Amino acid sequence: MESIASPQLWAISIAVLLGLLALDFVVTRRPHDVPMREAIAWTVFYLALPVVFGAYVWLDHGSRPGVEFFTGYVVEKSLSVDNLFVFMLLLTAFAVPTKLAQRVLLYGIVGALVLRAIFIAAGAAMLSAGTWAFLVFGAILVITAVKVMRDAVRGADHEVDIDKMRGVRLLRRLMPVTDQYHDARLTIKQAGRRALTPMALVVTAVFLTDIVFAVDSVPAVYGVTEDPYLVFATNAFALLGLRALYFVLRNALSQLRHLNHGLAIILGFIGAKLILHWAHTVWSWVPDVPTPLSLLVIVLTLATVTVTSLRANAKSRPAEPAGTDSADAPAVDRR
Repeated sequence: MESIASPQLWAISIAVLLGLLALDFVVTRRPHDVPMREAIAWTVFYLALPVVFGAYVWLDHGSRPGVEFFTGYVVEKSLSVDNLFVFMLLLTAFAVPTKLAQRVLLYGIVGALVLRAIFIAAGAAMLSAGTWAFLVFGAILVITAVKVMRDAVRGADHEVDIDKMRGVRLLRRLMPVTDQYHDARLTIKQAGRRALTPMALVVTAVFLTDIVFAVDSVPAVYGVTEDPYLVFATNAFALLGLRALYFVLRNALSQLRHLNHGLAIILGFIGAKLILHWAHTVWSWVPDVPTPLSLLVIVLTLATVTVTSLRANAKSRPAEPAGTDSADAPAVDRR
């Protein structure tokens, strides 16, 4: 498949991405607790960007790349929400002060972008080497889907044990670590010797989780489009708004109890789609799943798990004692 992007479009896109990241660093330069109004404003901004970009792709390059972009974006955004949930657990495990949370998230986003760029390039090289790459990507996603669904059925929650992270343990062995945070600084000089702050440890932990999510997310979007530029764009747009989205969803994330069930279904579906696509290149009679159908399945799956999560949360709330409403409610003048 020929890419829609010219070298000029690649250059412009990377320049815009770097500009947006620089803007985020300016915003987070002064540590502060993000109010809901600010978080919502940035979230709306970062949700509007892919809509505008998708409209440009659709109008300038046709409906097929447009549908592929929007489908890939929905896939990556849904996976990034799970990524965000793990970030939330890491922030809690490391007792990150609220005012420093957005800087940690920004480091995580930058790390995820770098890692996914590497995986995207590797994926493009594999695809150019032969159609067997679709079989490999499909197998990775199906295996991941089975694991995620098994954990979801068992009720296993995300677990973050910072003492078991090899990168964190290695840093502690190489350098001393201070007991307290020192704003957003990663290192300080203590007793004449350079020491790490807890901020350096949490950033390392975030980078390690970025690697795990990159392994799943890049093959998933290659199941939607073979265009490396669209793969890059969907990942970039899905990740850029995570910093603000965290502060909007931090209380709601724990309520999406069926999110992992939905992600397992999506990963399994895309994995099967990739395997079928490989089989289609070998045997023409094997059906190839169209992208619009993929978008429909993904959207319906996300909508379903959201509704079932809300219903499950409503059922699990403790019932109010009988007579509470009538006894405690204020009297109503019926004259």
